[in-house]
Amino acid sequence: MEKVDHIGIAVNNLEQKITYYTEILGLKLLNIEEVPSQNVRVAFLDAGNVHIELLEPLSDEGAIYKHIQKRGEGIQHVAFKVSDINHKMQELREKNVRILSEQPVEGAGGSKAAFIHPKDSFGVLYELYEKSSKGE
Repeated sequence: MEKVDHIGIAVNNLEQKITYYTEILGLKLLNIEEVPSQNVRVAFLDAGNVHIELLEPLSDEGAIYKHIQKRGEGIQHVAFKVSDINHKMQELREKNVRILSEQPVEGAGGSKAAFIHPKDSFGVLYELYEKSSKGE
């Protein structure tokens, strides 16, 4: 793991939360986009040495919607930047760590993502996050 890249926060209303993070906390909005593969709309904010990723469900399906229904709004995951996601996934599997998908999934900005099963990381959902060259 190279560093913590971002912290994912599940929200019901993206615009409302962006206003809080930009006008109240003074963070800079970097971009907003939809990630159909994850059924979310995301906003990335610059918090200095780490980004905040706000995640709003696009419908009543998908992990973020389920997270909000079960736990409410709040931190959903912590993402570690990796340079070779496939290698890191294999390395973790060799250590008997469960990954929630066989292959990386498409993430925001053309990135690749995979999630470690929270039961294998003391209840925390960790994301392996490989940025695309355009997302660097």
